[in-house]
Parts: sequence; structure tokens; C-alpha cells
Amino acid sequence: MGDAIDLTGDGGVIKTIIRQAKPDALGPSDDLPVVDVHYEGTLAESGEVFDTTHEDNTIFSFELGKGSVIQSWDIALKTMKVGEVAKLTCKPEYAYGTAGSPPDIPPNATLIFEVELLACKPRRGSSMSSVSEERARLEELKKQREIAAATKEEEKKRREEAKAAAAARMQAKLEAKKGKGKGKSK
Repeated sequence: MGDAIDLTGDGGVIKTIIRQAKPDALGPSDDLPVVDVHYEGTLAESGEVFDTTHEDNTIFSFELGKGSVIQSWDIALKTMKVGEVAKLTCKPEYAYGTAGSPPDIPPNATLIFEVELLACKPRRGSSMSSVSEERARLEELKKQREIAAATKEEEKKRREEAKAAAAARMQAKLEAKKGKGKGKSK
């Protein structure tokens, strides 16, 4: 196991890496705020498991920073990478506080989670592209259109030049025929 990292500076959320992610693994970001996790939650005081996704192999998905999970998860998951497994020790003020979450979590309970970050995804209805990537894509499309328009314009000019040259040749042939026809009697 790795060193304990105090993510809040007050001991409220302690993260210990159990399994490192691959070096090139993605982590949550503004473009990828939706996370998929496997987890097991235990009460620090008794070691009793109060919730887990392991028994039925479900995946829990949520969007970071929206308040849909306890504060410690929003804090800790932002620091993780896909494939990482971490132990999170969460003090009550970063979990369920003085109210707890009856009947499974008593008031003022410190919770321990083993969390595996399975995936990071964009919000529904958005793409993987960031705004800057989208701008670059649109800029490239604009350049391609400009090149296509310029090519089309060049082809049109060549056709017009070819028409003019053909017309000049026809005119020259007509003039030549007229010239040959002079002086001949019928």
C-alpha cells in the first residue's frame, strides 16, 4: 500500500493507494466528469460493511461536483485515475455528519471505503472533445472548405480558359475557311 495522503489538509479525507493506475490512465476532468466505480464501505469503528457493489457486481456512476455523493467522494475521486484502487478514510464532517444515514450509518461515523475507479466519461449529450479541440476541428473544416473553394475556382478558371481557347481555334478555323473561299468562283 502507498503512503496516506491527506486530501483536505485537516485529516478529514485520507487516501491510501492500494493499486496504482497505469501511468497513461485518464482521470476525471471537466470534459470527463462522470465516473464509474466499484466500492465497499465499512464503518471504521466496527469494520462492518454497510454498502458494496462487489456482491452483485454493479457499477455505481455519478457526476463529480454535483453533490450527489458524500463530500469525501467528490474530493477523493478527482485525484484518482482509471484502474486505481484506493482506501478512503472519511471523517464524519466529509461523510454523513452528525445525522448519519440510519439505519446503516450511525451519527458521527468515520467511514472507510475501498474504491476502484473503472471509467471516466463525458456528461450525457456531450462529446469527448473539449472546447479547444472543437475549435481546432472547426478551424480545420474551415480550411478544408477554403481549399475546396479555391480548387473549384481554379477549375472554373481553367474551364473558361479552355472554352476561350477552343472558341479562338474555332474562330481561327472559320477565318481560315473564309480566307480560302475568297477568289474562287462558283
